[in-house]
Amino acid sequence: MTTKPEIAKTIKTGHYHTNYHDEGEGFPVLLIHGSGPGVTAWANWRLVIPELAQKRRVLAPDMVGFGYTDRPEGLTLDMHTWVKQTVDFMDAMAIDKADIVGNSFGGALALAMAINYPERVRKLVLMGSMGVDFEITQGLDDVWGYEPSVENMKRMLSLFVSNKDIVTDDLAKMRYDASVEPGFQESFSSMFPAPRQQWVAFMAQKDEDLERIDHDTLIIHGRDDVVIPMETSLKLLSKISNSQLHVFGHCGHWTQIEQNKPFNKIVDEFLA
Repeated sequence: MTTKPEIAKTIKTGHYHTNYHDEGEGFPVLLIHGSGPGVTAWANWRLVIPELAQKRRVLAPDMVGFGYTDRPEGLTLDMHTWVKQTVDFMDAMAIDKADIVGNSFGGALALAMAINYPERVRKLVLMGSMGVDFEITQGLDDVWGYEPSVENMKRMLSLFVSNKDIVTDDLAKMRYDASVEPGFQESFSSMFPAPRQQWVAFMAQKDEDLERIDHDTLIIHGRDDVVIPMETSLKLLSKISNSQLHVFGHCGHWTQIEQNKPFNKIVDEFLA
């Protein structure tokens, strides 16, 4: 038995196994994590899963290249691969349709799912989302350029929040330890090499594809986010017809952690 809360259940998705969390009963919602070093579904969503799972089935997979999902040699890590993994995961779980909550990179993936597999998605929640082109921030460049050390991890995690007290030494050590697990940093450092502006464009959708999205969409952003600029959410609001935007003041990139209770309440009410 593992004592790591990050490691939960596993299921075959295509030709490799995906690590995922599965709690609650009812209409399914997929929580898709971001792309920081040492990230796992559990690290991103540990304060959200138990709350949302009170009224629905919550599934949170580690996307391939991150966390404790297999890292098949030679697999190209791109949006096509992550969309295929998501569809394969839903098929393996016998889920026809789900709500999708995407954080940052996960928001870009949620958008790609809504555009390419609209029939598999009911509602979208986009949180500090990528998926449109923007001039890369110094914050995002620093996150993707992370070099492993506890000090660097603490500095990087401080970029994610407005309230720096959240980034304790224990949290930095936990995320640092996760970032240097066998294969983790090798996979992460190869994913977003410099110049990193290209990876922002790589995750961006065409305006006309965003305008075709007709799913009910809740967009959430921290006003003080220095990783993904708020202009991305304003653009998504202008392009997605059935969308609404909620902005938290005194909040950075981690709205689900920094504004945890109101975040859970807003998302719960929107999905209901």
